[in-house]
Amino acid sequence: MEPSIFDGLVQSLKEAKSISTGEAPASRRFEVLPPDVRAIRAQTGLSQGEFAGLMRVSVKTLQNWEQHRRNPTGPAAALLQIVSKSPSLALESLHA
Repeated sequence: MEPSIFDGLVQSLKEAKSISTGEAPASRRFEVLPPDVRAIRAQTGLSQGEFAGLMRVSVKTLQNWEQHRRNPTGPAAALLQIVSKSPSLALESLHA
């Protein structure tokens, strides 16, 4: 490995340590909020059972999402984002 690349990596690790110990502020910070599943379901006008069936998850999973005991991830989170932006289009597409 070239010395300049190695030195850059060492510097990055030192910066990461400073940030993690609170000695230096992070240059960027991202906050990803979980979707409000109850509000998204309300947009569709569906019951918990109907919406869970549409999402292909159990009613218990949907209840956990709505009560913030768990958060949807991966494809479920992406599908919820689509439903929240265009409920009618999403319902039409998923019922086809």
